[in-house]
Amino acid sequence: MELRQLQYFLAVADELNFSRAADRLNMTQPPLSAQIRQLEEEMDVVLFERTTRKVKLTAAGRHFQQSTQELFSQLDTNIVDARRAAKGEWGRLALGFVPSATIETLPPILRDFRARFTNVRLDLHELTPEQQVSGLRDGSLDCACFYLPFAEMHPFGDRNLKSAAISREPLVAALPPGHRLAAQRKIHVGELAEEPFVTVSGHSGQGLREIILEQCRRGGFAPRIVQEAALIQTIAGLVASGVGVALIPASVRRIQKIGVTYRALQNEPVDVEMGLVWMRENNSPVLAGFIDGVTPAR
Repeated sequence: MELRQLQYFLAVADELNFSRAADRLNMTQPPLSAQIRQLEEEMDVVLFERTTRKVKLTAAGRHFQQSTQELFSQLDTNIVDARRAAKGEWGRLALGFVPSATIETLPPILRDFRARFTNVRLDLHELTPEQQVSGLRDGSLDCACFYLPFAEMHPFGDRNLKSAAISREPLVAALPPGHRLAAQRKIHVGELAEEPFVTVSGHSGQGLREIILEQCRRGGFAPRIVQEAALIQTIAGLVASGVGVALIPASVRRIQKIGVTYRALQNEPVDVEMGLVWMRENNSPVLAGFIDGVTPAR
């Protein structure tokens, strides 16, 4: 049974006249009649009652007409869905992210993506950068979102991974309650040289940690780290508790912690980049649409 035979059958079933159906199909009547007979033989069912005066659907023919119309309707839907999938308008996107990405960077991106691609299911996973890279490699994630730099300076770097920055912001100093520098509008990072530091742990924020250490190096010192934490939100809480000072992305100032004072840095503050990371070989149209929408000039 071929698809064209079903199209022939529907034409005859609609017209109930082989001559008119043949005209509709731009063919002659004899080959059309032959195709319908072949279809009936293959099905071992009589679909039409034929007389010299008229053509009539049998009970089996009426049932087959309905089911065939439903088949073509579903086929049309499948074709539309396939075209939408090819354009990245249908499917699934699994995105990993570090918690601090939800403070400022990710919310507008996700709102825009959901508005543009209403039939794409977003699976969101809060993970460390290392867990996200593992997910990219094993295929459980399509895209990751964490602080850059990446690649060669990462212990889990991979040349099969691509990345693109989606936001940039400076580091700021987070000072505990009553700190001696809180009265200044801006501070030089070197003024923190003797302070105990709270910072992000290496396994949970390697890129951000490297930037923080680079900022301290520019200030002429290596920080005396007394406490590490996986979450930047936790770091802000530890600063509020008086454990030490911290250098954190400026967006974290949105997290209100009683007693914490945030101060801008002077003398070439280092910018922090949040980035998307994905596998080069991932050819998902959904992923391409997501990345293009966030980084159109990549």
